[in-house]
Amino acid sequence: MNTTNSEQPRDFIRDIINNDLQTNKYGGQVHTRFPPEPNGYLHIGHAKAICLNFGIAADYNGLCNLRFDDTNPIKEEQEYIDSIIDDIRWLGFDWENRLYYASDYFEQMYEYAVQLIKAGKAYVDELSADEIRDYRGTLTHPGRHSPYRNRSIEENLDLFGHMRAGEFPDGSRVLRAKIDMASRNLNMRDPVMYRILHSEHPRTGDKWCIYPMYDWAHGLEDSIEGITHSICTLEFEDHRPLYDWFLDELGIYHPHQIEFARLNLTYTVMSKRMLLELVQKGQVSGWDDPRMPTISGLRRRGYTPESIRNFSRRIGVAKTGSTIGIALLEHCLRQDLNKQAQRVMGVLRPLRVVIDNYPEDQVEELDAVNNPEYPGAGTRKVPFSRVLYIERDDFREDPPKNFFRLAPGREVRLRYAYFITCVDVSKDEQSGEVVELHCTYDPATRGGDSPYGRKVKATLHWVSAKYALEAEVRLYNQLFIKEDPTNVEDGADFKAYLNPNSLEILASCRVEPSLANATPGSRYQFERQGYFCVDPDSSAGKIVFNRTVPLRDTWAKIEKHEDK
Repeated sequence: MNTTNSEQPRDFIRDIINNDLQTNKYGGQVHTRFPPEPNGYLHIGHAKAICLNFGIAADYNGLCNLRFDDTNPIKEEQEYIDSIIDDIRWLGFDWENRLYYASDYFEQMYEYAVQLIKAGKAYVDELSADEIRDYRGTLTHPGRHSPYRNRSIEENLDLFGHMRAGEFPDGSRVLRAKIDMASRNLNMRDPVMYRILHSEHPRTGDKWCIYPMYDWAHGLEDSIEGITHSICTLEFEDHRPLYDWFLDELGIYHPHQIEFARLNLTYTVMSKRMLLELVQKGQVSGWDDPRMPTISGLRRRGYTPESIRNFSRRIGVAKTGSTIGIALLEHCLRQDLNKQAQRVMGVLRPLRVVIDNYPEDQVEELDAVNNPEYPGAGTRKVPFSRVLYIERDDFREDPPKNFFRLAPGREVRLRYAYFITCVDVSKDEQSGEVVELHCTYDPATRGGDSPYGRKVKATLHWVSAKYALEAEVRLYNQLFIKEDPTNVEDGADFKAYLNPNSLEILASCRVEPSLANATPGSRYQFERQGYFCVDPDSSAGKIVFNRTVPLRDTWAKIEKHEDK
């Protein structure tokens, strides 16, 4: 029997698995699966399920399959299949040679359906979808039998064969299980097993025109693959009796279905239907828009697989639903990027600074620390010259109280460089806007230190105007302004809560020259600004950065307060 890792998480799912192992229910084996439907891109909620299924398999030295539930050809595309494979690999998980599709089992599923028909447990129904819904009844009233429920086995076999042969139009007939129209569980009131869809399938082409419903296919797929623990989200809890009924009536291998609460995240929608609507209506640039909660969107924004795996571990699994604050996800990201991201200097809204007493043709190579958290990351050279750029927000001509950065007559430190003092201000004659500062520097403060023990209250980042690279920076914020966009008011649509300021593009930023060879996906901390990632839109003549997350960490403050 497999043994568990003493350091693994403890939760109700692992408690169930531990009990199954102790009773040798599945011969001491643990075999899970992740079964996405290829009708959209995966999002952060799927990442939780991926980490759970693959993580449990790893904890118990077991196996985890990747299986595509491709039972609805109308909504499924190869693009989605490819993206799902890429996302799971990027998260760091490997299914080895166990990549399966529901369509691999269509023939076997059909034979199982025939077996139920022959046992008098399934029948072909000609009621319309609306009629089936009406006949099903309600939570307080039992359903009614279809007038086609008592057809003979022979007639049902014949009709089902004609359904497969494509002799009936879409929606004209379905195959239903014959269970109990008075059951308190509506899922048990003669559920539909097959519907007619004359639609090309991405993998099977036009071989099939009848397609299995998820409730029918799900348990069969698990059984065929030898899954031991079929882990689903909580909405399938009421479907479990049906899962069990199908497997028991067929008398085949029976996995253990376990349900857990799905992930809900503030200021986010977790519905593929809603995300698809945002894409189709042009509210975002695509499935990988960095504002989207999709795994590909998070990756493009600069999230790391380690941060998402850590987030999944921290939130754990529960039986009851809850909503997680997005601040925790960002906190997990900052923790990871703080360890691995190189520090650089980038000026987002440049203000020109001329150091009047610095030689015009002189250039110095100053040492800058790559990551103060890890001395082994080393240092780099940054050029310093007479004309610089600083952040426009770091200067006030008439500074308010508690503003300690640059102002007329005030001295500040330039990171890794010198102390400078503002001596003059140049303005645009038309607008009155400050366009240039004139400063002096103290040569004795090279490296940012004062030999006289002189103190300053602010340290500014900067770049050399002559050597800096021009860059575009995209500042991303939350996609929605409402904590729960799905909780609509006064009949509003969820899109009514889209944040009009979710993206700000700064076209004329300046970054230090060490970033000249930065490649898409590379992550950096812009000192005092936040974490940024090089976007795939970058080209040889133009670097594009996405702001991954600001430096401010509200979750860390909450944790610090709770620790006290």
